[in-house]
Amino acid sequence: MSDTPVDPAKRTWLIATGCAGAAGAAFTAVPFVSSFQPSERAKAAGAPVEVDIGALKPGEKITVEWRGKPVWIMKRTPEQLASLQKTEGQVADPKSERTAYPTPDYAKNQHRSIKPEVFVAVGICSHLGCSPTDKLQAGPQPSLPDDWQGGFLCPCHGSTFDVAGRVYRNKPAPDNLEVPPHTYISDTRLLIGEDKKA
Repeated sequence: MSDTPVDPAKRTWLIATGCAGAAGAAFTAVPFVSSFQPSERAKAAGAPVEVDIGALKPGEKITVEWRGKPVWIMKRTPEQLASLQKTEGQVADPKSERTAYPTPDYAKNQHRSIKPEVFVAVGICSHLGCSPTDKLQAGPQPSLPDDWQGGFLCPCHGSTFDVAGRVYRNKPAPDNLEVPPHTYISDTRLLIGEDKKA
């Protein structure tokens, strides 16, 4: 221990500035640490989305947002459903067995949906994340084969999908369109982002 006498004024000044510094650090740290918490908007982005499909007519498609992704809800016509049998031998993964985008068990069927007429899919190509365009009219068209049955075309690199979102063989897209978890709350209300297991 030093023999130098302690100056009480200096000690008080050091304690006061140390306390002020600690208080300032705490006030600065609180908003900084709080910034790591997800925002209300980010929390809401992962929440299930409820959609009324009562007004959706055969052949119509609507798009809603879920987790920042476009989700298509399409009511297929009887002709569109019949076309799935014709495309069965032309698509790369007809039974949705690939696992890059695991398909829910209730959509592992030819129409890839709970109800055959209602198709629910994430509208993002499995190749590079582009958004395919509707090419629902059957028949020859630019950039499409002469026996086109209707479906979706990704204009970026030419991947084509049938009206069940199944990718055709020998296309850049490695997988079918993703089917998100979903369930029916009623005959006309759909909940996207949650299924009966959740």
